[in-house]
Amino acid sequence: MLSIRKIGALGRTYRHLHRYRQILGVFFKYGFDDLIERLKIDQYIELGLQMISRRTGTIQKHTRAERIRMAMEELGPTYVKLGQLLSTRTDLIPIHFIEEFSKLQEHVPPFPFREVKRVLEKELQQPMESVFPFFDEVPIASASIGQVHLAHDRDGERLAVKVQRPGIQKVIEADLEIMLHLAMLMERNIEEVALHRPVAIVEEFARALEKELDYSHEAANIERFARQFFGDPTIYVPKVYRDFTTDRILTMEFISGIRVTEMRLLEAASADKVRIVERGADLFLRQIFDHRFFHADPHPGNIRVLAGDVICLLDFGMMGTVDRFNKQNFVELIYGVVRRDEVRTTQVLLRLTSREEEPEIRLLERDVSDLMGQYLHRPLKNIEIGKLLQQLLELTSVYHLRIPPDIFLMLKALSTIEGIARMLHPEFDMVAQIAPFIQREKMARYQPRRLAEAFAALSSELFHFANQFPRDILDVTRLIKRQRFSIRFEHRGLENLIETHDRISNKLSFAIIIAALIIGSSIIVIAEIPPLLYGISLIGIVIFIAAVVLGIWLIFAIIRRGRY
Repeated sequence: MLSIRKIGALGRTYRHLHRYRQILGVFFKYGFDDLIERLKIDQYIELGLQMISRRTGTIQKHTRAERIRMAMEELGPTYVKLGQLLSTRTDLIPIHFIEEFSKLQEHVPPFPFREVKRVLEKELQQPMESVFPFFDEVPIASASIGQVHLAHDRDGERLAVKVQRPGIQKVIEADLEIMLHLAMLMERNIEEVALHRPVAIVEEFARALEKELDYSHEAANIERFARQFFGDPTIYVPKVYRDFTTDRILTMEFISGIRVTEMRLLEAASADKVRIVERGADLFLRQIFDHRFFHADPHPGNIRVLAGDVICLLDFGMMGTVDRFNKQNFVELIYGVVRRDEVRTTQVLLRLTSREEEPEIRLLERDVSDLMGQYLHRPLKNIEIGKLLQQLLELTSVYHLRIPPDIFLMLKALSTIEGIARMLHPEFDMVAQIAPFIQREKMARYQPRRLAEAFAALSSELFHFANQFPRDILDVTRLIKRQRFSIRFEHRGLENLIETHDRISNKLSFAIIIAALIIGSSIIVIAEIPPLLYGISLIGIVIFIAAVVLGIWLIFAIIRRGRY
């Protein structure tokens, strides 16, 4: 289990001082020294800042989003994972950052085989050779959290064994503590960043990472997916070997199929590309419409084609779920897009999204209409529905509408699947493929069982409201009678102003004290209060010197802060 603690005390900050200096050094390198200054972080780790180079070189020629992405790659696994998570969250960051974060790559060398063996034997509680008679020391894949090796079990079955990187949990915990501290400073000191709730982002990221560090979650995802498509001969799901799977080891069947975009190998195997495309698109749509549990990262490296044009998916670490309400809205969105109905599409967008304040509806409808106008005279089969939905996402970002994460993952996955399909089969028509699912879903709403369920749910909510509302009114009335009813007003956005006012007041008070010391020392010297040194009051000299030192220190502090 991950254990992250807020770094509030000075001792906590110094506990990770070396790593803190590394992180701040990277921030300076990529031109974020203004951000560091606004965070007011020097009061926590002044020593660290003095040891950091502020040279930014030619890095400023890159956009801010590019520089953040480059910094994340240099900072290592935790920050790369954060960027990858944010690349799915239009509800948290602007779309141009999402596009850049989608390019994040992990440059992580494999860890030595002796450490692989040590992890295996510790987790399985027996010698590695007794479990895996053959175990390839060279990994077939390496990532920030773990790496994958080819192995054989005692029955000669070929296995893919994913082993977690030793010590990665402690590294991630240290980075998360620092990240949480930086997020707290951002929320406190940078108003435009505070709107995106950085502390909540880090806390959610910690929860997501905790699942990724526990390989049993991925094993459960594979097994759930296999149950949903059990008995379907067009789909193959790798088998999980539970006896050799723990929180830090995932052992599954090794799949040696053809990557879906390897055209020459598909042609050499006489694969039917049209059938592969139809099966792949059907598989993805069934995940959404039938099971509401879908593979959220269907890039070409995670899709294999087996003999007989059977589709096999790999890497079930990132999965998405969609509730019935959002699935219905998704159906309406696709329906509105296909029918080129900008009013319906705008209404569905508003139902799907959350926002701080209501957008100008007429302007949004106008922009949706302009977007759909680009596709007005094209045949339906020539409309790239994934690309159109991506453009709608960009439009929601302009109007500060936040798409739920799973809906975004679904739209992104749909766009990826359509791109792969058109690569294999340029004439592929996603609209025709999705039409039966849309029609079936719309008809299902009017089935007697569905209507009865909806009526029962509404009746239950109305009964609860009718039962609870009078009690709430009585509770408020009692509070008013007892004069315990109060309304609290909370002023937000004044923290920086109050802090600045306090800092100015402190400096003025300090300056007044220094002036008083100088005046007091002068009076003591003139009054010749003993003891005397060469006819001058020694007490007056000491007080005067102290006042001069404090004055110089105050001037130095003002100059160092860049405030004149």
